[in-house]
Amino acid sequence: MLDVGGGVGTIELELLAAGAERATNVELSPGYEEAAGELLAERGLTGRVERRIADFVAEGDAIAPHDVVVMHRVVCCYPDVDALVGAAAAHARRRMVLTYPQERRVVRLGGRVLNVFLRLSGADFRTYVHPFERMAAVARGKGLELETRERHGLVWESAAFTAS
Repeated sequence: MLDVGGGVGTIELELLAAGAERATNVELSPGYEEAAGELLAERGLTGRVERRIADFVAEGDAIAPHDVVVMHRVVCCYPDVDALVGAAAAHARRRMVLTYPQERRVVRLGGRVLNVFLRLSGADFRTYVHPFERMAAVARGKGLELETRERHGLVWESAAFTAS
């Protein structure tokens, strides 16, 4: 499995425990590496996870396709949703799972307020609420079809796509 923007690797740890053979974590920030290494060592999984510090869109060609690609709360952190979802879908041999903010007025408003705060504090990071239909169209263009879509509370939603 490939975890794009996986932080310390919680999702791949769970999937490895559930039977996944190997995992690759591509993370933009190096700040998670020490904790990730400790978690992998504690669970005896160091040799089963490859960790990369990279911009997945810019450097994804150097990463092999995987059976499953996961992007949990990552789409909201990247400005070019077409490029990000397209790269992830192109790497998914069997399935791609996304968790992203719902397209709701309150969620969009919250994102705008957060972005104003980030701008005023001098941070370069911004949040995004991308249209689901746009993400789904990109996935379809890469040969994936929507399998399930589910809301989780007020903010988050997940969708699973499978290879057609």
